[in-house]
Amino acid sequence: MENDAAARTEPVEIYQQPGTIALAGTPIGDTRDASPRLINAIQHADIIAAEDTRRALNLAGRLGIKPGGKLVPLHEHNESGKSPEIIEAAQNGARILVISDAGMPTVSDPGYDLIQAALAAATPIRIIPGPSAVLTALAASGLPTDRFTFEGFMPRKDGQRSATLSALKDEKRTMIFFDSPRRTHDSLKVMAQVFGEERPAAVCRELTKTHEEIMRGTLKELIEKTSGEVLGEITIVVHGATPKAPEIEDYLPAVLTLVDGGMKLKAAAAQIAEESGLRKNQLYQAALDAKNNR
Repeated sequence: MENDAAARTEPVEIYQQPGTIALAGTPIGDTRDASPRLINAIQHADIIAAEDTRRALNLAGRLGIKPGGKLVPLHEHNESGKSPEIIEAAQNGARILVISDAGMPTVSDPGYDLIQAALAAATPIRIIPGPSAVLTALAASGLPTDRFTFEGFMPRKDGQRSATLSALKDEKRTMIFFDSPRRTHDSLKVMAQVFGEERPAAVCRELTKTHEEIMRGTLKELIEKTSGEVLGEITIVVHGATPKAPEIEDYLPAVLTLVDGGMKLKAAAAQIAEESGLRKNQLYQAALDAKNNR
């Protein structure tokens, strides 16, 4: 009995410090991906600012725990107005936990305005890492991961979608987009028009969920694979543009400009060859022919 009493009175470790605002990543599908730090934070936060309080309660229920503090909504429609109140609570010593419906707050989810205001007010910010649809899709895609760019949600309107993708036509990094399942097929068609049908890509559906599916192939192949009904949360990953191989014709003007400025043709060809990666003798001969044909 004495041991039981001691166990009941043993202090519980609380990971989050008082007077801080913590952004926490929540599961994007599989509840088992919730970290021990997230569970501890939900149990002991004084205020939980959630994108949807009902979903926050549902998550806590699936985890078999109860929120330790007050649940308040924090979404795109009230974030600016709610932030001062949340920051004031933190400055008065409260532990504030910020969560979105899935993934990390601020990444195509609420939280950015709050964090900007908190930083301006010198309120400490902490991060509780967690699942990320962006990184999960990138890793699963089979596409280059060393350099990538997250472009957020694909625009809904056709014109805006075309403009957004056209601006990325020469982007060399792997590109990641969120999209609606209703628009995925059309988005892939526009991508094929802008990037070319043979550009490698992946459509990641229902990541970490029971019906997870990763479709890989060229944009042309993915258009065919998504011709029927597409359901669930969608993340599209697209290979970046392949750098164009240097061509002699592109660098001849630079060689001739140096020659016109007084540099010897051989030296000018050597300098531009080093800068461009072209072979010096080929560049020299092409420049010599061009110079003689003036």
